[in-house]
Amino acid sequence: MGGIKIWQDFYFLTPGLYTSVCTISIVNDSLHGHIELHPLLVKIIDTPQFQRLRHIKQLGAGYWVYPGASHNRFEHSIGVAHLAGCLVESLKNQQSELNISDNDILCVKIAGLCHDLGEYYKLSVDHQPTTFFFFFFFFFTHKKSSADVFDHMIKENGLQDEMRNYKLNVEKDLEFIKHLITGCFSSLFSFFQWPLGGRLEDSAFLYDIVANKRNGIDVCKWDYFARDCQHLGISKSFDHQRLLKFTRVCEVEYGEHKRLSICYRNKEADNIYDMFRTRYSLHRQAYQHKTVNIIEIMMNKALQKADSHLKFSTAMHDMEEYTKLTGQWKACILNKSKKREGDQIHTMPMTLWSMYVHTQTFCLFLSVQVKLTLTPLHKGSLKLLCPLIQVVHIDHGMKDKNPMENVYFYNKMDPDKVIPMTDKLHAQEAHSFLSTCSLLNSKKVNHLRSHIRSGSTTSWRYR
Repeated sequence: MGGIKIWQDFYFLTPGLYTSVCTISIVNDSLHGHIELHPLLVKIIDTPQFQRLRHIKQLGAGYWVYPGASHNRFEHSIGVAHLAGCLVESLKNQQSELNISDNDILCVKIAGLCHDLGEYYKLSVDHQPTTFFFFFFFFFTHKKSSADVFDHMIKENGLQDEMRNYKLNVEKDLEFIKHLITGCFSSLFSFFQWPLGGRLEDSAFLYDIVANKRNGIDVCKWDYFARDCQHLGISKSFDHQRLLKFTRVCEVEYGEHKRLSICYRNKEADNIYDMFRTRYSLHRQAYQHKTVNIIEIMMNKALQKADSHLKFSTAMHDMEEYTKLTGQWKACILNKSKKREGDQIHTMPMTLWSMYVHTQTFCLFLSVQVKLTLTPLHKGSLKLLCPLIQVVHIDHGMKDKNPMENVYFYNKMDPDKVIPMTDKLHAQEAHSFLSTCSLLNSKKVNHLRSHIRSGSTTSWRYR
């Protein structure tokens, strides 16, 4: 089960988050150890829509290059739910004035659990953790699809009644959970009137926990950084457990208005830099690995050939069909016995087998760093030697911007006072903090790759 073992032991809890005496499940995760799951989370996990995540590789084509990268979206989603609960419960225990309710905690956990429900197949072109295959091929964003699948899952499995059993307001809390999944852009925080339903503006900080679009620091990344490094065999210095201990909510100015936002202890600046650096390293060594990109290109070609028969591109409009899509489509094509002469689908097995044996395509050259300026070429000027040009972007998560500019800190002596990056810090923290920020000021690195198909005698189209 990819690192997750569900125990059959049940524990009775006291009233609180679990509004009555009820049972919980314990799962043994390879990364986080023993995790407690609220009964409503277990109900969600037991749905067909969530179970499909067992069959979707976390790193997609990365499994062809790194044999240890066999983990799936299933265990990642459970890990995110766990970390989301840890963070929001820590904030509640430290700052009772935030008035975080038990319903808030449960909704945040559900959002963490369901944030990848719309996942289909990952393509590592620009993962925020990464860009996903449907966005690359069908121009479909997986966060929006996750909210759609979440709606479908709730209705199809009659979970509204289960939500009411645990004192959730179905209409209000469902809207809140979907906003947590999709995340809030920083521009929303500067609105004079709070634009989101589900929760009032006093709960604005909760929208940064699962999908943080202001600075990219969220529990989703905490889990997949640690989990991916574990399975890839790549070392990391970022410590999410330590950062969690030094997190609190402060009032931050956004233009003319103030909103409650998540801030971090000033001495954790180096740890946060290590987080962004970990992202960069994972992209460079794994997500944007040249062989991974080649395999993804071949998968793209296979899906294009199959689309007229298997209708992948129309599935996004039908949640029932969409939730049937998993990473097993390759095996279905390879094992397809009935072939019809003249059909595009007839050639797909050979395309996929060449992906398995790594013989059909290779990287011709790699430029360490290039400018994103491509000279227009005349039609037909790119023949056999340059069948496909690929520009690979590698940055620290905010393209050519410094992600630390949107991170806010506090110090031990005055924990309610926000310290933005541009302010000078006191004594020993100043040099370390400012040097950390300067390392992130460099522009993003662009790699230019040209791929050639071995044994080909025909020209390829420039892309």
